Amino acid sequence: MLFLLTNRTRAGLTGAQWGELAALAKAFYASIPPDVKIRGEWVAADQSHNYSLIEAPDLDTVQRIQAPFEPFTESVIVPVNEITGWTAS
Repeated sequence: MLFLLTNRTRAGLTGAQWGELAALAKAFYASIPPDVKIRGEWVAADQSHNYSLIEAPDLDTVQRIQAPFEPFTESVIVPVNEITGWTAS
């Protein structure tokens, strides 16, 4: 299944919290679960949000990998489907 994960860093994080967030991100990228694939990642031009297209077996998996970031980010996870068959006229 595909999921669009949108994260926004919470306002007012301390320097220590930013350090914790960075450490979590490094740990995640160093050991992405084998059943999870990141199909793409983007950041808003103003860097207010980041977006990830994640392939995972189910919503629970995405929620589990996102859970450690919850103290530092506001997150939205939306299951999505690829669109096929559309053409320009």
